[in-house]
Amino acid sequence: MLFHPDERMALFIDGANLYSAARSLGFDIDYKRLLDLFAGKGRLIRAFYYTALLEDQEYSPIRPLVDWLDYNGYTLVTKPAKEFTDSAGRRKVKGNMDIELAVDMMEMVDRVDHVVLFSGDGDFRSLIEAVQRKGVRASVVSSIRTQPPMIADELRRQADQFIELDQLAAQIERVHSDRGPRRERPAAPASAPVEADDDLDDDYVDDDYEDDEPPAVVRRTPTPRRG
Repeated sequence: MLFHPDERMALFIDGANLYSAARSLGFDIDYKRLLDLFAGKGRLIRAFYYTALLEDQEYSPIRPLVDWLDYNGYTLVTKPAKEFTDSAGRRKVKGNMDIELAVDMMEMVDRVDHVVLFSGDGDFRSLIEAVQRKGVRASVVSSIRTQPPMIADELRRQADQFIELDQLAAQIERVHSDRGPRRERPAAPASAPVEADDDLDDDYVDDDYEDDEPPAVVRRTPTPRRG
């Protein structure tokens, strides 16, 4: 990865897209390790995490992760997900955070030297181009090692730097007590790329975050959560 230690940097994480990419590669992300990794590459100004939530559910599988991130260095951007029934009578949930992510990135562009987008969604190509016209470097984290690739070709071409998520696995993988690291487990089957309006997974995150000790780290990104 090409980073300069004196450059100001901001992370923009499309939660559902990154989750699907990591799952397709057969590992779960340890978000503390991820934050520490990029904080060591430059002057990390802000780390945004975007996700839609089903507010009317008594329990959401993503809630433990969202609460943990909110206390441990991330700026959470959320909004209610939309639930509907399709023509086959199946329950579907939609959650698109593209606009929120784009607005935040353009608001931050005058305060940073480098943006890092965690998403393979081709709809972000124009956003990355706009950021580059402001003189800001743009890296994209996704994967071409899944079948099919998680990153759109046009987004990969536009980025100043493409970072293969699979190459970061050893540094950001969440190792569970009841199973070894990914290299010791069979690879998970590949899933289709996540599009802008794809369904949110009912099993979005690993519930192990619920078992962690209560967060004791003061949030380093104090912007109030929206949503």
